Amino acid sequence: MDRLDGIRVFVAVAEAGGFAAAARSLRMSPPAVTRAVAALEERIGARLLHRTTRTVRLTEAGARYLADAKRILAELDEAEATAAGAHAEPRGLLTVTAPLLFGRMHVAPVVLDFLARYPEVSARTLFADRVVDLLDEGVDVAVRIAELPDSTLSAVRVGQVRRVVCAAPGYLAGRGAPSVPRDLESHDCIGFQAGATPAPWLFPGRSGDGIETVRPPMRLLVNNADVAVAVAVAGRGVTRVLSYQAAEAVREGRLVVLLAEHEPPPIPVHLVHLEGRRAAARVRAFVEFAAERLRAVLGAI
Repeated sequence: MDRLDGIRVFVAVAEAGGFAAAARSLRMSPPAVTRAVAALEERIGARLLHRTTRTVRLTEAGARYLADAKRILAELDEAEATAAGAHAEPRGLLTVTAPLLFGRMHVAPVVLDFLARYPEVSARTLFADRVVDLLDEGVDVAVRIAELPDSTLSAVRVGQVRRVVCAAPGYLAGRGAPSVPRDLESHDCIGFQAGATPAPWLFPGRSGDGIETVRPPMRLLVNNADVAVAVAVAGRGVTRVLSYQAAEAVREGRLVVLLAEHEPPPIPVHLVHLEGRRAAARVRAFVEFAAERLRAVLGAI
């Protein structure tokens, strides 16, 4: 048995949780599976599996080796598919992550339309307000709303969003509209953030350089933009969210954008993925498909 066959057997045992189950899936005899794993461990010089009469579990070295082995086998399968011409036809499971609200509003419709176009692709979405590690969590494509640090990720810019201060017309009729950021200190404000301590609202300095820090009184602090927008629409105060989060309410006249001339620089939106031009066909096709759709959406916000 060659090295790659030994790796495939080890992965099968690790995923099946036992030698007998792996043997059945591989259509091999249990002794042959045992010999293959033993030969692999001897060649590596490390124990990969703890064996008892009832269970098989990975050692620490085995867990690390399993991750590398699965990556190597996936790359080999992709190389073979490329050589066979299958690389041109998107197929397989696509995993996409995005911030929770942006994902629900804008990414989910794109994924559904992509699946309609490519029937050989299935999809999994992970919408969460945290930075998802693509490699650790098995994600193919991520929407990042942030300035990107230097990394090995491939990135395609699809637009930008703004930080907007907004309130309902009814609230403004009773309290007046702020004309400069400091005026917010005399308004009821709705804070939106993940932490427990209200963060200041930052604006460009009055002279065009530096930062102006405003700490408005927070009558309510929430960790969900939907809630912040709904409370503001109800006329209960002023909030600050990203432009896409308030776009529908602003478009319908339920919210009014305030202090537009004092907005900080917009935040870029990117699609990022791991493999660049070597990415699987489903990943490259989705990035191209989603980029066109999201540019249209973000350009209208």
